[in-house]
Amino acid sequence: MAEFMFATGIECSYPTIDGGRWRRDQLYETDHYHYWLRDLELVKEIGLKYLRYGFPIHLVYHGRNKFDWSFTDAVCDAMQRLGIVPIIDLVHFGLPDWLENFQNTELAECLGVYAAAFAERYSWIRFYTPVNEMYVTARMSALEGAWNEQMRSERAFVTATRNVARANVLMMQAILEIRPDAIFVNSESSEFYQACCADEEVQRIADFENQRRFIAMDLLYAKPVRNDIRAYLMENGMPPEEYEWFMTQNSRDRSILGVDYYEWNEKVINSDGRPEILGELFGWYVITQQYYQRYGRPVMHTETNTPDAEEAPNWLLRQWHNVELIRRDGIPVVGFTWYSLQDQVDWNIGLTKALGNVFPVGLFDLNREPRVVAQAYKHLIKMFGADVKLTETEIEALTMSV
Repeated sequence: MAEFMFATGIECSYPTIDGGRWRRDQLYETDHYHYWLRDLELVKEIGLKYLRYGFPIHLVYHGRNKFDWSFTDAVCDAMQRLGIVPIIDLVHFGLPDWLENFQNTELAECLGVYAAAFAERYSWIRFYTPVNEMYVTARMSALEGAWNEQMRSERAFVTATRNVARANVLMMQAILEIRPDAIFVNSESSEFYQACCADEEVQRIADFENQRRFIAMDLLYAKPVRNDIRAYLMENGMPPEEYEWFMTQNSRDRSILGVDYYEWNEKVINSDGRPEILGELFGWYVITQQYYQRYGRPVMHTETNTPDAEEAPNWLLRQWHNVELIRRDGIPVVGFTWYSLQDQVDWNIGLTKALGNVFPVGLFDLNREPRVVAQAYKHLIKMFGADVKLTETEIEALTMSV
């Protein structure tokens, strides 16, 4: 029987910085490699069954058809034993050294091989996020110069976007060959840009950025882009035949639209044309409607937290009430996620420097002691878990037949 998916996640980002000389492996920096079994036990202790989890592809995928499954075998065995249902992130902001970065034209095919090998070995796993937050991956790596290739150009951004979208398509197809009833939770950052004023150029920039945020998902779900955005793609290196290839794929039917939301997702374009964090102005409820109206897929709230540990229980409830309201308005939402299980390291600066600052956003701190939000989430699950009744549309999303 389908059930509402209350979940958490274990932060697993692993982009490279400093010209590729330093890898930010959050599983290492949060000591998950040492505490991994305890972390899985904490998932159950808080009353959860669903877990967003990404294995470190840079330690697993060593080359074409070269894999080290030792860590993945141990963790997957424990997940099965504990009754945890994983939603597997196959790529989370980084790549193995041999694949270099998101400008690599062979990326999609190589990741398709990885997805097939993973699905073959762990055939009991049904839920996947092939490439996490494609928009953020491409923007941070190729437009803002922070991670991986550390480039800053429109052409590099379009190349990275094309590559991650194509990789997502091929990975989904490869998994479905092995697990035809697989379900994909395509997690994306919910972004919104507000113009600060009536200035024509500021309004133009905000409008463009509000289209840019959709490009990767448009390609994945074969949603035709606006004419000016299509021209932008072609001007920055996308061949017309590649765009047409995306428009002929069918990658949406077995997909849940994951919509991540943080207070920094909403931005204002200032009078100088630059974006600045706006804070929670419209919120997950409003922005998610924009994504749902565009793609028409069942939704999951796949990430949220706040850096103020004392405020976290209130933020949790606000996000949950957003979910309740949007479901009452008829938009199918099948799950909710507090991200992440543990505190994170240096996410307050987007992992751009290795300073070692603890970002207190977890249900548990790095000593695996519960934060106040852990008890709040446990109480929320007990209070609402039995009463959340899925609609027929939501049930269909979680029980899709082949």
